[in-house]
Amino acid sequence: MHTKYDLSQFDDDRIVYVRSVAAKDLPQDVQAQLGGVKTLYAVHNADGERLALVKDRRLAFMLARQHDMAPVTVH
Repeated sequence: MHTKYDLSQFDDDRIVYVRSVAAKDLPQDVQAQLGGVKTLYAVHNADGERLALVKDRRLAFMLARQHDMAPVTVH
């Protein structure tokens, strides 16, 4: 995705960060619910608190935007 966004319109508390998460790094009880999924995507606030964990990047961005937040990718 190479879409540019003007993030200057958002307050710092409205920016969220999307990053990939390896399923093997999650707690065992979460891994048991994944049905073979190897990578998920987490949405974090500026303090690093995980707000959501979803199965694909597109869904993470859609979820953030539906809650009036500006998602950015973290590598």
